[in-house]
Amino acid sequence: QVQLVERGGGLVQPGGSLKLSCVGSGFIFENYVMGWYRQAPGKKRELVARIFVNGITNYGENVGDHFAISRDNVKNTVYLQMDSLTPEDSAIYYCNARPRGSIDDSWGQGTQVIVSS
Repeated sequence: QVQLVERGGGLVQPGGSLKLSCVGSGFIFENYVMGWYRQAPGKKRELVARIFVNGITNYGENVGDHFAISRDNVKNTVYLQMDSLTPEDSAIYYCNARPRGSIDDSWGQGTQVIVSS
């Protein structure tokens, strides 16, 4: 059973940074595409970033270039480094795991990010 546990959310001032982490268990981590999505109040969940099995990354069209996704297959962890945060980045951030070649998504419980002065 796939389990994903996110950590690292919180309150940060505009211009600040946060690093989210998501630890996966119950599956072969290195065989999964890992991603981060976010959902703000009243908005649809959107892709923030994902990292493929081979390390290739892509980012959502509404995400600036101040986010960076990475993975550590030894620690079964995917990270999202977020810099130069703005209030528009405030949302619940969800970790996602998808087996390579599949559309069978698994989700974490989410971690809230609030960017406010």
